[in-house]
Amino acid sequence: MRGNNMSAQLPAVVPATRKATAAVIFLHGLGDTGHGSAEDFAGIRSSHTKCICPHAPVMPVTLNMNMAMPSGFDIIGLSPDSQEDEPGIKQVNGIPSKRIILQGFSQGGALSLYTALAMQQKLAGVTALSCWLPLRASFPQGPISGTNRDISILQCHGDCDPLVPLMFGSLTVEKLKTLVNPANVTFKTYEGMMHSSCQQEMMDVKQFIDKVLPPTD
Repeated sequence: MRGNNMSAQLPAVVPATRKATAAVIFLHGLGDTGHGSAEDFAGIRSSHTKCICPHAPVMPVTLNMNMAMPSGFDIIGLSPDSQEDEPGIKQVNGIPSKRIILQGFSQGGALSLYTALAMQQKLAGVTALSCWLPLRASFPQGPISGTNRDISILQCHGDCDPLVPLMFGSLTVEKLKTLVNPANVTFKTYEGMMHSSCQQEMMDVKQFIDKVLPPTD
């Protein structure tokens, strides 16, 4: 049964320092909370952009011997052909959706990619960090027909990631380029980076956000 003690909490929010005309929804990784995402975003925000960082519910995770922890969906295994938590992946304020970027790290990045490709509302972009595309077989062989066919995607991955290997990132970007306009997909790798982030990656994320969500005034 999915826990609700974390899902009952309001998300952590990094407010804009002036009128908010754009937003980033930042989904954290397995075992983290929205507060960790908020700390990561605070150093790269622009004055017109606010960041909303939801907390995943607490639930048992198969990969971690069924220990309960904050998790957006169950993770059964870490190989490309592992069974996936389809119901959990699919479960998942004043600013129009086309001015919103979905951003996520690891499990949160997987949810961000899936949500952007499956939803009907138009988004500004996706920032997918150290992650993979879940339920990839559920997507068409050719371009998606939804409103986000021309969405901008920045995918980042460390070349020394021991948890989500770089191969997962490479396979994901190949699939993404068949689903959306490949000219709008950027894949950046970082030498020596493990399952974490680095200053160069954060600067690349900031540059992407500022380009996709420029001030409107």
